[in-house]
Amino acid sequence: MKKYLLLIISILALFTSCVDEKEYPNTPEGNFEALWKIIDERYCFFDYKHEAYGLDWQNVYNIYKVRANEDINNYQLFEILTEMLSELRDGHVNLSTSFDYGRYWKWHEDYPTNFSDTLQRRYLGTDYHIASSINYKILDDNIGYLYIGSFMNDFGEGNLDEVIRYMLFCNGLIIDIRGNGGGNLTSAQKLAARFCQEKTLTGYIQHKTGKGHNDFSDLEPEYLEPSSNLRWHKKVVVLTNREVYSAANDFVKCMKCFPNVTTVGDQTGGGAGLPFTSNLPNGWTVRFSACPSYDRNRQQTEFGIAPDYKVDITEADFRQGIDTIIEFARKILAE
Repeated sequence: MKKYLLLIISILALFTSCVDEKEYPNTPEGNFEALWKIIDERYCFFDYKHEAYGLDWQNVYNIYKVRANEDINNYQLFEILTEMLSELRDGHVNLSTSFDYGRYWKWHEDYPTNFSDTLQRRYLGTDYHIASSINYKILDDNIGYLYIGSFMNDFGEGNLDEVIRYMLFCNGLIIDIRGNGGGNLTSAQKLAARFCQEKTLTGYIQHKTGKGHNDFSDLEPEYLEPSSNLRWHKKVVVLTNREVYSAANDFVKCMKCFPNVTTVGDQTGGGAGLPFTSNLPNGWTVRFSACPSYDRNRQQTEFGIAPDYKVDITEADFRQGIDTIIEFARKILAE
């Protein structure tokens, strides 16, 4: 936590030092210029996304600049700015106004959900347990099943102790985070620490040191310490889909470092940049990725993490009330 505090302080020092360097007028042109400049100086994935799909931020400026003129209203300006931000292909980039919320959600909208509430109810039934944001049950083959749909609502160490204690004699554990769009990073790491048996390198992080696209600190290692409370030592399967994002993506990144963990389902949605916010002259708020993080092999996870086993819910299984991904995980744990 101390490292994260120092990181946040350094980011704030950098960003606040340049916020007031130039004031833009509260006009369509002024707000456009301000937004483009904020992203140009502070966004963290320019080089990676240029390499991945040819992003050219200067060219983006040239394309959208001609549309941001004095003849447009706020709704038209919002549409132009949101379309410009969508060129970054980043779910952490959002534009907030009093009338709408600009977002890029193609990281999951363009893919099968590979999750069904209807199917899940057949597995959970009505007698499942609830510990804060964790729904859990022991399935009929003595496999423990946990569903965590979000890390937005924090759970306590006591919650995790009770869940693990209840599952203590299970043959294995399924952690289903399909549909988990993230939330509190400390919650994700708190959960991952229950499966960590020794201090483990889980990845690296950088932070911005200047306005240039390549102005970053050196890669700083991130370690996860084992929880001092009850820990799980048996096999685990983590279920993922394209809606697993941000803090949930980081959870998968950590869990893949442990030898008794297998991931099953679809690739995660990604979201490997720590977000920061800034304001435009008209009061609109823009959120953007400010600090890039990497896995333990120094690879980007911004566009997601591939599972150990790629499994989709089949139409035939769905018609029979079977979750193909859960059943695949049960077979792994039964071996």
